[in-house]
Amino acid sequence: MAGVPELVSEYTAIPLVTRMYTTSCVGITLAVQLEIISPFQLYFNPDLVIYKWQVWRLITNFLFFGTLGFSFLFNLIFIYRYCRMLEENSFRGRTADFVFMFVFGASLMLILGYFFNLLFFGTAFTIMLVYVWARRNPFIRLNFFGVMNFQAPYLPWVLLAFSLLLGNSIAVDLIGIAVGHVYFFLEDVFPNQPGGFKILKTPRILHLLFDPLPEQEEYRAPEDRPGGYDWGADVPNDQPADNQQ
Repeated sequence: MAGVPELVSEYTAIPLVTRMYTTSCVGITLAVQLEIISPFQLYFNPDLVIYKWQVWRLITNFLFFGTLGFSFLFNLIFIYRYCRMLEENSFRGRTADFVFMFVFGASLMLILGYFFNLLFFGTAFTIMLVYVWARRNPFIRLNFFGVMNFQAPYLPWVLLAFSLLLGNSIAVDLIGIAVGHVYFFLEDVFPNQPGGFKILKTPRILHLLFDPLPEQEEYRAPEDRPGGYDWGADVPNDQPADNQQ
């Protein structure tokens, strides 16, 4: 059985954004399970955000998938798997861009949620991550619970059908697919079209916060540089020689 140092090492090996997001989801769920907080303190409510300044609801509604059970474990596995694969592949070395995808997707979902009166967006966010990964890996074949094989781009729709079979509302799944498609189109499709250009630009503040600083060239003293000081050499005489008489 792995010891504590090995577990800590495995945990710290998880990419930053994936580690923070999955940890937050687990922490919120455990807090609700232990009755430290209530789901009524977490759901998205525009009126409470605007008039009561309960701004944490803009974030916590993405972190709660219900109490410990099948739904929570199912979503957590998908978040960990596809969020990590995106961060380690498509967004390798581009943590700021990955965070911006989170911000863009969450903002668009909150706008849609205002009109559709939705309370929690954790599942929609999971579907968005799955959709972007699937569209960027179109030739990978997947197996769903050993029942069916299909190409990766069909995965979001398989999850939607699975949710429908379980009797859940598919409105949240459709919002996740829609937001994922908008991001994929603006980031991967439109800029590569004739006359296209890049619309989504990561704010500089995110680059400063999340991207590593470029390595600065090591300082070298002038005498160590090519063409530096030549200590001990004869100094050329710039004075013109006397005319010979």
